[in-house]
Amino acid sequence: MALQIGAVAPDFEAETTEGKIKFHDWIGNSWALLFSHPKDFTPVCTTELGALAKLKPEFDKRGVKLMGLSVDPVTNHAKWSEDIKETQGTAPNYPMIGDTDYNVSKLYDMLPAAISGDPSKRTAADNQTVRNVFIIGPDKKIKLILVYPMTTGRNFQEILRVIDSLQMTAKHRVATPADWKPGEDVIIAGSVSDDEAKTIYPQGWKAPKPYLRIVPQPK
Repeated sequence: MALQIGAVAPDFEAETTEGKIKFHDWIGNSWALLFSHPKDFTPVCTTELGALAKLKPEFDKRGVKLMGLSVDPVTNHAKWSEDIKETQGTAPNYPMIGDTDYNVSKLYDMLPAAISGDPSKRTAADNQTVRNVFIIGPDKKIKLILVYPMTTGRNFQEILRVIDSLQMTAKHRVATPADWKPGEDVIIAGSVSDDEAKTIYPQGWKAPKPYLRIVPQPK
């Protein structure tokens, strides 16, 4: 059965560019972003790794750790990092998993369980399904899954927006509407009854429909 939102993120041990890690221990009490790549030295992924490196301070501010993955050895990641710095201006400043045994790719349903063999003999097209983003909470549960095609670079500003929503809605009993940005109005969660809402929001709320209760973003 495929991984779903709310499932515990599979734990694993792996070699990374910053040494061996045990995933759940590495997350600790933080949030985590795990994002995967089908092959080193691929064009779109090169731009993504550089873009994420530049945005790392924004993730740090939100208490989100970054972890990359590619189905290639860690030694290749180090060489690729030089190209990323040269072409994008910033080298990866977060660990990258060398998933040469496909263990993590299989655990996270990015490759079929039957895959085996030398990763150097596989092309990016062979691994094209290894293009996921997983956002994982401090409770080690998956909060979001995005899957991108190889030809479309990831929008990390959108991923930051989603993290802002996830972190706020984990703290307050609200939801965010379409295209919400931090500071804009939010929606009282459907799990909150009107009687409960009156105690939480004594100033009241706007309700164009009884099930659509709009309030300012909680502080």
